[in-house]
Amino acid sequence: MAKISSSFLDIGYLDTLACRATSIHRLDPRAKLVTTLVFIVSIVSFNKYQVASLIPFAVYPVVLTAMADLPAAYLCRKILMAAPFAFFIGILNPFWDRHILVQLGTIGISGGWISFASIMLRFLLTVSAALILIASTGFNAVCLALEKMGTPRSFVVQLLFLYRYIFVLTDEASRMVRARSLRAFGGNGMGIRVFGSMIGHLLLRTLDRAQRIHLAMLCRGFDGEIRIARALDFSGRDALFCLGWCGVFIIMRLYNIPELIGNAAIGFMR
Repeated sequence: MAKISSSFLDIGYLDTLACRATSIHRLDPRAKLVTTLVFIVSIVSFNKYQVASLIPFAVYPVVLTAMADLPAAYLCRKILMAAPFAFFIGILNPFWDRHILVQLGTIGISGGWISFASIMLRFLLTVSAALILIASTGFNAVCLALEKMGTPRSFVVQLLFLYRYIFVLTDEASRMVRARSLRAFGGNGMGIRVFGSMIGHLLLRTLDRAQRIHLAMLCRGFDGEIRIARALDFSGRDALFCLGWCGVFIIMRLYNIPELIGNAAIGFMR
C-alpha cells in the first residue's frame, strides 16, 4: 500500500514542478513543445550506428534542467524506471548483427553492440527531454499548446483524460490494497487467484469513478476546452528560445561535432 501511495505522489510531483517560476517555466508552452519535437526528430533521424554524433545533444536536457531548477536525481529515477523497455528492445542486436565495425586493439566491436548503445542513448535523450517538458510546463499546458497548434480537440481531450485516469487508477488501487491488507490474516487472501480477481474489480471501479468524475465536470460547465491559469502569449523571447535551440539542433545534425573537435585537436597538436 505504501508503495502505491508513494507512486501516486511521485506521478503528481511532475505537476508540482511545473508550478515554479523560473525563466524556463515562464516560456510559452508552444515554444517548448516545438523545440522538444525538433530535438526528438533530430535524434531519431540518425543512422542506427551513430553514437558519438548523439553525445552533443545532451547539452539541451542538461542546460534546461539547470535553468528550470529541476531535481536531476528525480528525473534520473524516472528514466531508469522506463529503461528496461529500451534495454530489452536492443539487447538482441548483438546476437543478430555480428559484423565487426570498430577495432580497438585486439577487441572487435560488432555493429550489434554499437546499435544497442545508440538505442540506449537515443532513449536517454528523448525521454529526458519529454520529462523536462512536462516538469517545466505541466501536462495541461502541453495539451493546450497542442490544441492551439492545430491538433484536433477530441484527440487532445482524450490525451488529457488518459493522463488524469492514471491518478484515478492509482487511487482506486491504493484503496483496494488497503482493504485487502485489513482483511488478510496469516497470509490468507494474498494468492495469485485473489490478485487476478482484484485486477478485474480495479478496472470496473476506476471506470465507474471516472464516469462520476465526468458527470461532475459536466455539472460544473466543462465544454471540452482546456483552460490554464496563465494565458498563452508567444513573445519574442519565446521565438528566440525556439529558433535558437532548433538552429543548434540542425547544426549538430548536419555536422559531426565530435569528429570536428577531434580533427581540430589533432591539427593543433601537430
